[in-house]
Amino acid sequence: MSPDSLPPGSLRSAAEVNEQIRALWLRAGGSLSAQERAEYELLVVEWAEAIRGEIIEAA
Repeated sequence: MSPDSLPPGSLRSAAEVNEQIRALWLRAGGSLSAQERAEYELLVVEWAEAIRGEIIEAA
């Protein structure tokens, strides 16, 4: 599932997004195509937002 297919305002945990990133790298065999790189970039942004949300929530 790509981050684009999530309903607006729906956030996955940083751990969930991290698992998605790991799975992408495993599927790609360590070398990303242009499409995979675009997916990776979206996932990294989503992961950063999730981390920020978890930090704010913990505070």
